[in-house]
Amino acid sequence: MAFTHDTIERKVPLLMILMALAVSFGGLVEIVPLLFDKDVTQPVEGLKPLTALQLEGRDIYIREGCYLCHSQMIRSLRAETERYGHYSVAGESVYDHPFLWGSERTGPDLARVGGKYSDDWHKAHLHNPRDVVPESIMPAYPWLEKNVLTGDDTAKKMIALREVGVPYTDEDIKTAQEDVKGHTEQEALIAYLQQLGTHLPSAR
Repeated sequence: MAFTHDTIERKVPLLMILMALAVSFGGLVEIVPLLFDKDVTQPVEGLKPLTALQLEGRDIYIREGCYLCHSQMIRSLRAETERYGHYSVAGESVYDHPFLWGSERTGPDLARVGGKYSDDWHKAHLHNPRDVVPESIMPAYPWLEKNVLTGDDTAKKMIALREVGVPYTDEDIKTAQEDVKGHTEQEALIAYLQQLGTHLPSAR
């Protein structure tokens, strides 16, 4: 049987098999080389795991759905880099589980927001975004400044992350609850935001 276009397009099972093979081959060609690329698999110079407070802030960021409106992925396009800064590299996110690159931008990209604004600016922004950005459509998060963290589960989170390669030390885990206890959710979220994008040397 000759594999002509006519033959392939008229035989649905054959078409499906060939499509699966083409997609599988294309995926392997794109993915396998990345497994051996140190720029993808190794952390950038100076990258450290999130502190206990930053880790809790990241979980609040996920819980409140911040990633649904804010990406953390600057593409290597001039329009992107001129607005947000150096494009994102995989080595910045090797300790992120799950990673939060995203693609939605109802709000601005936050990949390089660390250090861009003061803690007081973030507090005002989270309490009522329109106090600092009048045209903002972001909802307010006033409860974050009232909810106080206990840190009861922070060490457990660090232990789980260490199992998948995040280099937390025994000392990090031992002091995790004490480092978090008594801080508000707002403080934790701001601590997380303030470190975003600060580890890539060429982006400083």
